[in-house]
Amino acid sequence: MTKPQPPKPPTKKSGKTKSPPAKIPGEQGIREFSVGADDDGIRLDRWFKRHLPDTSFNLVSRWARTGQIRVDGKRAAPGDRIAAGQKLRVPPADMESVAARPARVRKRVELTDDMADFAQSLVIYRDKDALVLNKPPGLATQGGTKTSEHIDGLLDALFFDSDQRPKLVHRLDKDTSGALLIARSARAAAHFSKAFSSRTARKVYWALVVGVPSVEDGVVELPLAKQPGTGGEKMCVDHENGQPSKSRYRIIERAGNAAHGLNCNHLPGRTHQLRVHMAAIGHPIVGDGKYGGKDAFLTGTISRKMHLHARRIRIDHPAMNSAGGEALDITANLPPHMANSLEDLGFDLTLGDALPLATPKYQSTLEAKIRLKKNIAKEIRKERKGERRARGETKAAVKDSKGKGAKAKSVKTKASRPVKHIAPKQSRTAGQPRKRK
Repeated sequence: MTKPQPPKPPTKKSGKTKSPPAKIPGEQGIREFSVGADDDGIRLDRWFKRHLPDTSFNLVSRWARTGQIRVDGKRAAPGDRIAAGQKLRVPPADMESVAARPARVRKRVELTDDMADFAQSLVIYRDKDALVLNKPPGLATQGGTKTSEHIDGLLDALFFDSDQRPKLVHRLDKDTSGALLIARSARAAAHFSKAFSSRTARKVYWALVVGVPSVEDGVVELPLAKQPGTGGEKMCVDHENGQPSKSRYRIIERAGNAAHGLNCNHLPGRTHQLRVHMAAIGHPIVGDGKYGGKDAFLTGTISRKMHLHARRIRIDHPAMNSAGGEALDITANLPPHMANSLEDLGFDLTLGDALPLATPKYQSTLEAKIRLKKNIAKEIRKERKGERRARGETKAAVKDSKGKGAKAKSVKTKASRPVKHIAPKQSRTAGQPRKRK
């Protein structure tokens, strides 16, 4: 009598398994594969990492140098991009090196039903190529040393009808809310990544900042670098070693002299770029204590959370070239704390959405440089004017105090001087002869 086998544990609900690339029979151990549609446009080394993860990059590079890797019969380098339908010729696996190297297993947190429901509640747009989430503030995009809860860890709940795990193609800061684009296939990820790297994608941020800049429509162009001693967690303006960074802002509405709403976008999109640039011109984002310090917080009913929101994203869709394809253009609603702050300040949200999305024409022209110089010169003159006014008030106070002291000293000196006495003229009596000189 055979012993009954124990039941198999339930498998994790993380979607369908990924199908391997089509393999073509080879000779003498040579392996041949056909590039699938989802791998169209990716680098050759990325293809190996995706489909043959046990093959190290060094081994792929060695095969490429010695001509053992062929794409449609031609030699190929690890950085070459491949297209759907091409034939890859790969040498036999180095079984000894593969056996000696432990298999890499990606650790993923098992999602509960509540976590899965929460992840799906963030979705504001979905099609066969893309998802758009409205990321809440306080939730990181990717994990780190001290970060266990993040969007990347929730993607297992967003397979829906796809057999591939969704992929991040850009990121938002932990405390920044708003539209976050997710690719649903490797092909879509390559397309969206190219759009971001070529700067054809457009992201519009809404920000509430302290004070009111003197320029209504301004461009801040300051190079940024990682601040030493912060472990890469903070950026700073570095004119010598920084990377070029440009941010444009447009004033939506004012709330007296305390705060105003901005419509912002940046090129190319460095870490914390908008936050550093706004703090550098003296108008930090409300709630951004990291770069604005205590001056970044307003009193009253205004929340202490950061008021920076990715309001809108526009990007070319992979299906644009097909019949009826259009660009992806999604708007994300404000988080409660920011919506309440803008309402308390009396802002009209429709004004921000009415601003054009197109990049200004002066961005890369001589006019841009002239306008930028004028804006910078205006800010410098404003600062110097304030400094001169302060110095003038100080000098006046000093002069006034010196004047009072000098007057007292003058009186004292005059009283202490020896006085020259002059004898009074004696009057001539009647009958007295006049003296002749």
